[in-house]
Amino acid sequence: MNPIRLFISSVQKEFATERAALRDYLHGDALMRRFFQPFLFEEVPAADRRADEVYLHQVEHCDIYVGLFGEDYGYEDAEGISPTEREFMRATQLNKPRLIFVKGAEDKTKHPMMLALIRKAGNELIRRRFVTTAELLAAVYCALVQVLEDRELIRTGPFDAAPNANATLADLDSESMRRFIREARRGRGFPLREEVSPEELLIHLNLLDRGRPVNAAVLLFARQPQRFLISSEVKCAHFHGTEVAKPIPSYQVYKGTVFELVDQSVDFVMSKIGLRVGTRSESPQAPVNYEIPREVVAEAIVNAVAHRDYTSNGSVQVMLFADRLEVWNPGTLPPSLTIKKLRQPHGSVPWNPLLAEPLYLARYIERMGTGIRDMIRRCREAGLPEPEFAVNDGFVTTLRRQIGEATASRPESQPELRPESWPESLETRVLLSLESGPMSKSELSSRLGHKEISGQLNKVIRMLLAEQNVEQTIPEKPNSRLQKYRLTDKGSARLASLREGKSTP
Repeated sequence: MNPIRLFISSVQKEFATERAALRDYLHGDALMRRFFQPFLFEEVPAADRRADEVYLHQVEHCDIYVGLFGEDYGYEDAEGISPTEREFMRATQLNKPRLIFVKGAEDKTKHPMMLALIRKAGNELIRRRFVTTAELLAAVYCALVQVLEDRELIRTGPFDAAPNANATLADLDSESMRRFIREARRGRGFPLREEVSPEELLIHLNLLDRGRPVNAAVLLFARQPQRFLISSEVKCAHFHGTEVAKPIPSYQVYKGTVFELVDQSVDFVMSKIGLRVGTRSESPQAPVNYEIPREVVAEAIVNAVAHRDYTSNGSVQVMLFADRLEVWNPGTLPPSLTIKKLRQPHGSVPWNPLLAEPLYLARYIERMGTGIRDMIRRCREAGLPEPEFAVNDGFVTTLRRQIGEATASRPESQPELRPESWPESLETRVLLSLESGPMSKSELSSRLGHKEISGQLNKVIRMLLAEQNVEQTIPEKPNSRLQKYRLTDKGSARLASLREGKSTP
């Protein structure tokens, strides 16, 4: 990015100290020197040019005019106009942004021509007063920070509240918004109805800034969020050992909205960890218990997606090892929280508050800071070690696995399906669910822990029907609202072979 050129006015001796201090401050401050390049007349090398030609040329080529108005009016040319007023007039003619700083709390002792110039400037723009050099530096700093904010070069609010520079309302998916409203109404009593316009929903959620979608809106509802926020993807990897090693047996990079990222990443993990299927002695459906509770896996992943630093070039990483699951995100804890406080009752302090609110409404997270303690409780109930948390080049959540111990202690009536026995897809999970009896698509979706019937689930059901592993209960009315799906003998045989660790012919 090219620096923003500042023309600092006034060549009269009155401001020699202030101009030098302002130059040194702009050069010395890390933020100011990154964006601004000041020009002072005194720094121009000697040349065979008239002084007025030099400073007016610099005004024409500057990006911002900084005017220092004091007691004296200064040298007057043949027309009775000082260089300071000439500079101001040229900047005004060229529509340059002008920042005016007036020295002194009162104007009684000022030259009449300077008073006239101050009044002229005051009628056209806001001016600020200063008495000491320190006050001038502080006023200039505040004004230039405002310039950077207006140009969206820096932000003082959360990243998710900043307008996205490239996205428009046309890049958002209205159907995704309607699905969100349905889920939020069902789960949290959301007041808006599905019929509202996308603009109404975004305004209600504070996701518009001067008519432009903010970053949170892009992450939640854009058709292709990674077009605008490339690092918002999630990378999932499965390693058979306990260290990162190539070749990676299974590696997926998921893209989409934050809802899709969470769902896909959780499905990736759940399809590869062990599970137990109990008997039907106590209920019509055989109980299914995953090696790590689904709620714990989901909480770790949704925390990483919701609370990460989206200004980082890093992506969320979900890594499943033989002994643990690690979920890493490029972020850190808020200043008010520590690792120790995470395990205690604490308030919710989201890094991305506008992103967190819709995730709460869609029942992906809780508002009250209870997620970590829920993870700890569920791990204890499942006989697992408590989750581990660390801040190390990002925030890491580690969930320990106990496959070996679980296998050694399970009753004969509860055969375990080892991760290696299952294809890396949703297909066998659907077959397993149907083993307890016929189910509709919505029942299957709920059993699998999905928020709604996904396109992926529809695709898997069509494939299983084509392979004759499942069949419809009402084949003569394929689109009946009462339609359910059940295992065929072929599907049951396939499950049996998977339990034995064999491939189906």
